Amino acid sequence: MNREKPAGADWMRQQERSNLAILKLMVWISLTLGRRIGRIVLYGIAAYYVLFAAKARRASRAYLQLALQRWAEWGDGFRHVFSFASTIHDRIYLLNDRFDLFDIEVIGAEALHAALARQPGALLIGAHLGSFEVLRAVGRGRAGLKVAMLMYEENARKINGTLEAINPAATEDIIPLGRLESMLEARDKLEQGYLVGMLADRSLGDDAIPQGDLLRGTVDCEFLGKMAPFPVGPWRMAAMLRRPVFFMTGLYLGGNRYQIHFEPLADFSETPRAEREAAMLAAQRRYAERLTHFCRLAPYNWFNFFDFWQKK
Repeated sequence: MNREKPAGADWMRQQERSNLAILKLMVWISLTLGRRIGRIVLYGIAAYYVLFAAKARRASRAYLQLALQRWAEWGDGFRHVFSFASTIHDRIYLLNDRFDLFDIEVIGAEALHAALARQPGALLIGAHLGSFEVLRAVGRGRAGLKVAMLMYEENARKINGTLEAINPAATEDIIPLGRLESMLEARDKLEQGYLVGMLADRSLGDDAIPQGDLLRGTVDCEFLGKMAPFPVGPWRMAAMLRRPVFFMTGLYLGGNRYQIHFEPLADFSETPRAEREAAMLAAQRRYAERLTHFCRLAPYNWFNFFDFWQKK
């Protein structure tokens, strides 16, 4: 069933303000105090948000109860927020190429390299699950992987200034969505052999989407046992760009450990135009199924602190 109200339509008004505040605070802590002391400070930050961010706490508990398949305790909520803060904290070091600080395991890269051997470029469809920055870090640190990121323009504008303060090169491979040139920029990156990433578990609010924009609209898919609205924009772009599509996530496993997963979702390289809609829907449902799998595998890694299921 098509729906015009995007998944998490209020996230630009609600969550990104707090996310940006956390990011700025963690930049200062990280660069001033170092990773070890910075991680001690994280406990206080996580406790503050669990105690005083009531709306985010309720959304966290609602999600965790579905992911954990049991009642979510206060300790679960704290661990959820602490995992989020940890990935933001680690982003500072990853952006500065401090890969030596981390133990990063990669699973499923063989299929990705095989796809890149057949034609240049592939699409990576992820979620606000774990750390995308750890994936870009692996790309910069290991030969043969170049990663660009499609990001909603307003979100990109807010975050880019902070990222540039950490490393001026951090924003070079960010492609803002919502512009006529976005598709062309993504196509050019793919032709150059890049992996182009998109996150497909949030959409823009109606007031931020131009009429007729390909980002408009959602489709309900089963996620953690309940129907939820997922944006169709990433799948329209994938079909138009005619590339293999992989699910990707960089799961935070605690301490300094991350685990990157790549899984084939679809291949639009040879999909006839008449079959695109069916192929897009099949890929989106497969995406929601794999997102469910990884949310249950690493439940404290999904960082959407709002009413994702849009309860009335």
